[in-house]
Amino acid sequence: MADDGSKQGSTWPMPKFRFDVDLGTELKGVAFQEVSGMDVENQIIEYRNSNSPIFSPEKMPGLVKYSNVVMKRGVFVNDNSFWNWHAEINMNTIKRRTVIIRLLDETGKVTMQWTLNNAWPTKITSTDLKSDGNEVAVDTLEIAYETLVIANG
Repeated sequence: MADDGSKQGSTWPMPKFRFDVDLGTELKGVAFQEVSGMDVENQIIEYRNSNSPIFSPEKMPGLVKYSNVVMKRGVFVNDNSFWNWHAEINMNTIKRRTVIIRLLDETGKVTMQWTLNNAWPTKITSTDLKSDGNEVAVDTLEIAYETLVIANG
């Protein structure tokens, strides 16, 4: 008999299609189509002592590197919130924000949360336009950040 998931302790992977994003006080409630790039990587430091009997370098963990997060959303009439945030960049000065990405279950309860600290927009790609297209207009926002904190709901 197949397991229907009703047994206590049974776990299923979370679907990824229900999520919300909080970009800060002025940009609350922005609905995104896609969020990607929440990657973390430890850079590698290679070092070899001159008198080491092993003829290869040791590999040690170095600085932590976070990739930029890419977010896509539909274009809405009279909504320039991305462009306004990007326009705040002025000679190494930007209003940094805390961006929170939440994965939700079927009831809307938070199951996992990614917090991007000191985030700011590095790139906006506007939609392409096609006279024979049948798609929704989508803007892409790329965000740089300094640290990533992951919490379970």
